[in-house]
Amino acid sequence: MHALDVLGDPVRRRILELLADGELSAGEIGAAVQEEFGISQPAVSQHLRVLREHGFALVRPEGRRRLYAVDPRGPREARDWLSPFERFWLPALDALGTELARGKRQRRLSAQLESDAAGSSPAPHGPPTSTTSTHHRRHPPTTNTAKET
Repeated sequence: MHALDVLGDPVRRRILELLADGELSAGEIGAAVQEEFGISQPAVSQHLRVLREHGFALVRPEGRRRLYAVDPRGPREARDWLSPFERFWLPALDALGTELARGKRQRRLSAQLESDAAGSSPAPHGPPTSTTSTHHRRHPPTTNTAKET
């Protein structure tokens, strides 16, 4: 069975979604899947067996429980098969990333402008003016220590 055939079943995809968050017991998986899909415990066990046999799930015994986890081989096989097709969606995702970054930057700049405007007095109308005119320019104090006579 091909990796995509394994993933073609919604119950198996859901089991993998559950396992992506961490290791779960067969009972925990069974309870969640039985409630969501209305299938029997033996049917859940069959799906777990398919996932194990095709490299998507690992199982380890712990006392009387069987704990399941994602086996990275199966998802890797699916990714490898899909990778030649990435050229169809990656440019669109890159463009989306650029637009999201652009929007985030614009919101940050707008917030900064609003913050700056709220923290200062309203700007006068017309061109900016200087507080000192050309004729009455203030000069810094001189540091000449010699006494003038």
